[in-house]
Amino acid sequence: MNLDPETADLLKNPRWRPEDLGRPIPDSPHAVSACLPTWSDNVAYEEQDPRVVDRLTTGYPRFVFNKHCRDLFADCAQQFARGLEGCLVFPSQQAAAQCAEFVTPRAAGPVRLHEVGRLGTWCVTFPKTAAASAKSFWQHSGVGVSSRQAAAVRSINNRPAAGGLAAKQTLKLRIAATLGVSPQDVWLFPTGMAAFYILHRALQRVYPDRKLVQFGFPYVDSLKIAQTLGPGAHFFPRGDEQDLQQLAALLATESVCGIATEFPANPLLSVPDLARLQESAHAHGCPLIVDDTVAGSWNVNILPAADAVWCSLTKYFSGRGDVMGGALIMNRSSPFAALLLEALQHDYEDLLWDEDAAVLELNSRNATERVAAIGRNAHQLAEFLHAHPAVERVYYPSLAGRELYDKFRRPHGGYGGLLSIVLRNPAQTTAAFYDRLEVCKGPNLGMNYTLACPFTILAHYNELDFAESCGVSRWLIRVSVGLESPDELIERFRVALSGPA
Repeated sequence: MNLDPETADLLKNPRWRPEDLGRPIPDSPHAVSACLPTWSDNVAYEEQDPRVVDRLTTGYPRFVFNKHCRDLFADCAQQFARGLEGCLVFPSQQAAAQCAEFVTPRAAGPVRLHEVGRLGTWCVTFPKTAAASAKSFWQHSGVGVSSRQAAAVRSINNRPAAGGLAAKQTLKLRIAATLGVSPQDVWLFPTGMAAFYILHRALQRVYPDRKLVQFGFPYVDSLKIAQTLGPGAHFFPRGDEQDLQQLAALLATESVCGIATEFPANPLLSVPDLARLQESAHAHGCPLIVDDTVAGSWNVNILPAADAVWCSLTKYFSGRGDVMGGALIMNRSSPFAALLLEALQHDYEDLLWDEDAAVLELNSRNATERVAAIGRNAHQLAEFLHAHPAVERVYYPSLAGRELYDKFRRPHGGYGGLLSIVLRNPAQTTAAFYDRLEVCKGPNLGMNYTLACPFTILAHYNELDFAESCGVSRWLIRVSVGLESPDELIERFRVALSGPA
């Protein structure tokens, strides 16, 4: 398999040492992860300790503003802000207006829109006391300006990169071919979360003021969209038989706008019973929406059991970790297809920046081969960890939920590249193990190189008791397996589990 030089280097020389703190992963001004090499570094990041925060040059763009974005914000603040005001920049007037709509009732002062006048971008200014609310919208919605677009807005040339339209057409064809649908059924977005955000707005347009059902413990922002940017959610965190029965009782008494789930879930890799969820949803007049980012459409085909499927293209589709993107795929045979398609037209905009599309197209050319190899490596590592006496539990679809997963697994598909582990005596053993582990360390998944992080610490630091009440240990380590030699990768874990030399 042909790999770019930087990926090849990260496979052999991962970023895991203390001196790597804050370095971008990969070495790119548009990197979507940064090295947090020790357990204490992750805790310090969550507590906004300057020792760590001041070392970060980048991070996941919905959580950490890229430098190109920060510089653009500063330019716009100088031009538009008054006194104690902050600002964010969005790729369209509509996206900026949605931010203002969210922030205004939470701000003790005016929230204003300003046309930047370059490449379609708009600025939102707000009292600095409302900065947290504005950041919340940016994080959960995923519709903020991308780092490449921000750089283009500030450049002298100030024009879109060539080839963006062709790249987007190729992306749609590539995604459609994997799922056996028409390219017209593929909708592109600047992030995966933006795909779900706009879909949720469509659901609210069809079913005003109805709550969403979130079935299974999801990635944090999937739940926050319904809870924070919508009328709320009914949350069934375990996603098991008992939750299915409680869901049936709820649907018998209350109408909802839809049922959302992940296949499998991130980070517990639990596998929902899609057939029963679809049956329940359709019997009660609402669609089933599924996120297949973790499994990937190369491994499974869940579209027949879903009314719509969405995913993050940032992850396995790209693999490099230097670009963001998302996709929504509509099931034309769904009884809700016409309603959802009409509703989507009201809020959908093509906000995927042309240069980002070109990078996604380039990165994804070998996705089929990459994902297959990553899946094989992950399966071997999961089996090794499952048998290791120092490991309390391994979360991986082949070890739990396999029967439900196999119903949708493709003939040559695997079980994906993501797994999570909890060690025995975790309070005493986890931090030291994590610090010794010689793989890249930072938030994100689906990369060509193995990437580990203390997921619950990063995603739920201010609600650890809540996460544990849902079955997610505060000591859980999530591992996104890469393209390393499986024997070499297993040896790295064996050494880290063995303790200090």
